Amino acid sequence: MVLQLEQLVKDIRRCKICVTAPLNEPLPHDPRPVLQVSSTARLAICGQAPGTKVHLSGRPFTDRSGDRLREWLGLSCEVFYDASKVAVVPMGFCFPGQTAQGADLPPRKECVAAWHDQLMPLLQEVRLVLVVGRYAMAYHMNIPASRTLADVVSSYESYFASQALPRLLPLPHPSWRNTHWLKKNPWFEAAYVPRLRQAVADVLAL
Repeated sequence: MVLQLEQLVKDIRRCKICVTAPLNEPLPHDPRPVLQVSSTARLAICGQAPGTKVHLSGRPFTDRSGDRLREWLGLSCEVFYDASKVAVVPMGFCFPGQTAQGADLPPRKECVAAWHDQLMPLLQEVRLVLVVGRYAMAYHMNIPASRTLADVVSSYESYFASQALPRLLPLPHPSWRNTHWLKKNPWFEAAYVPRLRQAVADVLAL
């Protein structure tokens, strides 16, 4: 299983299907898949896709979104980037490019079709999956687009109560574009984040 995961990660890092066999318009720049996984990780962060800074660094969440996410989780950079403890598996492994208005495009669909159904079952030690953003919620939790983000995330008590493993906890994207959403929903940082930090600490202490 470990060798299978290692080979799959090598294949993902060499992937260029969004240029060589795109489903729609090809990726407008060279692919640079970004992920962090190991066979021992207990916590998985499953978000959307790398942004411009992450594309340049080749390391997940090396931007302001990462600063906010680590603050929510109560994790230092040292722990966050310890692949033996924390996996980071975005829906799209490569930076998808931007719209004319400067917003990031959606994650590339090629990644899910080619890799995710193979990769996730190999992360057998994961006990907690943090599902970040609407694209990840649709894949990991079957959340329909008709449900609002506030509705999904505010149902966190039911997710904490679930006995199924790995436990799935939905999160808004930590992008600073969501600052307005956080101000409009103060319960998230007041009530949800403390529970989230405890859940993360418990999982990593196993």
